[in-house]
Amino acid sequence: MSVFSIWKRTLTAETTVAEVVRIDENEQCVVVSVRPDARRRQRCGRPAPWFDAGRGRRRWRDLDHGVMRVFLEADAPRVDCRRHGVTVTAVPWARHGAGHTRAFDQQAAWMASECSKSTTAQLMRTSWRTVGAIVQRVIADRDRAVDRLAGLTRIGIDEISYRKGQKYMTVMVDYETAKVVWMANGHGKDFLDRFFDDLGKQCTAGLTHTSADGAAWIAQVLAERAARRGARDRSLSRGGLGHRCPGHRASGLLEPGRRELGDRDRVRALKDSRFALWKNADDLADRQAAKFTWIAATGPRLHRAWRLKEALRAVFT
Repeated sequence: MSVFSIWKRTLTAETTVAEVVRIDENEQCVVVSVRPDARRRQRCGRPAPWFDAGRGRRRWRDLDHGVMRVFLEADAPRVDCRRHGVTVTAVPWARHGAGHTRAFDQQAAWMASECSKSTTAQLMRTSWRTVGAIVQRVIADRDRAVDRLAGLTRIGIDEISYRKGQKYMTVMVDYETAKVVWMANGHGKDFLDRFFDDLGKQCTAGLTHTSADGAAWIAQVLAERAARRGARDRSLSRGGLGHRCPGHRASGLLEPGRRELGDRDRVRALKDSRFALWKNADDLADRQAAKFTWIAATGPRLHRAWRLKEALRAVFT
């Protein structure tokens, strides 16, 4: 078998004809001249009339072969598409407007889901920003074929901090599949309203349970958008126990002590015990175990809340 035949078989592009394989000495890479199969449609599933030659030949980064980078090179004429107007003709090996092949995009997106973007960029020999753009392309392509919000019945609502300086993201989780179905860069009523706008009235009516923390803005939006359609609010997460969560910094369990004059030391001691309250009972140090003895004697409500938390943890275990 000739070297050219081997290269043709190792290419990841489908419905593609390889014409010439050469090494670019300047770029130190392998360049494969290709063209779409004659039966390949040009745009939107139907042939489109030729418009002009566009910018001539283009290159698309493909998966590396050993230590050599590989590029596919082909003409990129423009066609007059009935749906998109004058645009570059579609090619079977890459998404529209992308500078990488579909195989390269899929590999980079999978790696980004398993490790950090920096590691992915280093292994794929590309930039950090390029990895982010690839992930966005792959997700957008998948979302066009799959409706993540269809059939939701039990959802979890939460906000996570992803950077210092009070940077938050609003996250929606489907409890049936244990997968994230919606995210927004920010938090507050406007973002939660945006989720229900995307969900639509019909899908919102299908919600049976919602889980969230004790934030007032979440409860207000749920009462306006979901509760009146039959969805029952259930605060089940750790934050969802609200101001009654053991060790929570909220004032629910500490307010009585604050109202008592001369009881500041007791309130401070209760606040300092929250890290111990979060730990598993089997992992407590001697000093923390002694703290629990003190809590049982001076704060029966807090001690009972901790026992409920441990019982719930035992159920899930």
